This record gives sequence, C-alpha cells and structure tokens, in this order.
Amino acid sequence: MWIDSHCHLDAAEFGGDALEVAAAAQRAGVSAIVIPAVHPDNFEVVAALARERSDCFYALGIHPMYVPHAEESDLQLLRKAVAAALADPALHPRFVAIGEIGLDFFIPELAASPLREKQEFFYAEQLKLARDFDLPVLLHVRRSQDIILKYLRRIQPAGGIAHAFNGSEQQAQTFIDLGFKLGFGGAMTYTRALQIRRLAQSLPPGSHRTGNRCTRHLAQLAAPGGQQSSAIAAHRRCAGGIARPALGAGGAANYAQCAASVAAHASLELISRLFMR
Repeated sequence: MWIDSHCHLDAAEFGGDALEVAAAAQRAGVSAIVIPAVHPDNFEVVAALARERSDCFYALGIHPMYVPHAEESDLQLLRKAVAAALADPALHPRFVAIGEIGLDFFIPELAASPLREKQEFFYAEQLKLARDFDLPVLLHVRRSQDIILKYLRRIQPAGGIAHAFNGSEQQAQTFIDLGFKLGFGGAMTYTRALQIRRLAQSLPPGSHRTGNRCTRHLAQLAAPGGQQSSAIAAHRRCAGGIARPALGAGGAANYAQCAASVAAHASLELISRLFMR
C-alpha cells in the first residue's frame, strides 16, 4: 500500500487539475494522498478536495512560511476548524492530522528576530492543539531539528512525520523515540547526499503502533515543490533510491510518472495505514 503522506494538491502548480492529479496517482499505484493545509485561507479548500475522493485525506495547520502574515486569532480559527472536522461524521474520517506546521530557519528573514520567535510561538501552540485533540502532526523541518525536538519533548503530541528529514543519526533516533516517522525526500537523490542516504539505509524497520506493520522512515513525493534531481539520474546514482521529479506544465502526468517511479524503484516502504490509529 502506497500513501503519499504530503502532497499540496491544491497548489497553483497543478493548474486546477487537482482531481485529475489524484486520479493519475491512483492509476500509478498510490492508494491515498494526505493534503496538508498551510493557512486558514485554504482550510476549506483542502477539506473540499478530500471530500471529492475517497482516497484523499487532509490535515489542518499554519505553515511556518505563512507565519509572518498570520495573526494569533488564526490559531483560534484553527482550533475551531479542527473541532468542527472531528464533530462532522462526513469529515472526521478524512481529517487525519495537524499540519503542515514546524520551523524554517533556512530562510534568513525567518531565522532572525522577530520572526524566529513568532515561528516558535505558532509551532508550540499548534503542538498543544494537536496534543489536546490527540492528533499526529506533519512537521516542516529546515535547519531547525534541535529546536523542533525541544518542543516535541516538552509538549509531547501523538507522533507524526518529520518531513524531508536531513539531520543526524542522533536526531533521527530522537524523532523515532518520540513516536515520529522520518520522511526522506528528493534531497537524498543528490550526488553528495551520502550521509542522508547512509542514514536512510541504516534505520531499521519496526512497528510504532500495535497491529500496524510500518516503517520508521518513508519516501515522500511532497508535490509540487521540493528539491530533486532527475528521476533517471537519481536511479542510476543510488540503486533503488527515491526520485522526485519536479512538477511543471502537465502536473498530473508528471505526478503520476513520479508516483510510478517511486513505486517501481524505492528501497524504502511508504507507511501503511499511517494515520489509522
């Protein structure tokens, strides 16, 4: 069973073809897609997409790159949207996580005061919300692993995924010990990404949730963005590796090609029934 645990299916890069993209992914062997929100403005959009197809699910959260323009009142909107989704029999099965949330210290403006502190505030508050509702979280982690982990240890949400992991073995083990899966994306297809490939190969498969066979790491398409090299070159460089070609014009076809490529060549398993707790 293949699940794309992180696809911004509502993104403009898909040219309004979101439903066709999802259908193409299904034909390529992807059984389910999780669509994370990034801001209250697209909460209803991702929920509506999930309602349209039985293989689409969604998450609600405020992405760190949208925090500069966010208000504290948006956290209340998020809490209300989460409560409403969980109370709605039609939405509850489709709503699976809080995300995409996290910290981005790669962009200089976001890493400096006052936006750094604002990011940390929104991240912590959303972790508390996830803990309150006993929901997993989808984490955006760029040059922020240690601070991300500090808040996870302090607040202790119900697990989740560290998206596009690119940290150390010690950090990886800490995420795993806290009940998280590690997402390995396109960065590991680069020629010089030897450390992250060694880490991905060394992490043992195991079970986090009773009755669910799963891995502690997963491949991610993370459409429509993300870093990647070409699929063919990536497969040649890392035998059985994971490639994630960029989406441009004809996004549905490219997404399907990417999904089929991963299904055919990935040496890591996508997690099965990740959110069926």
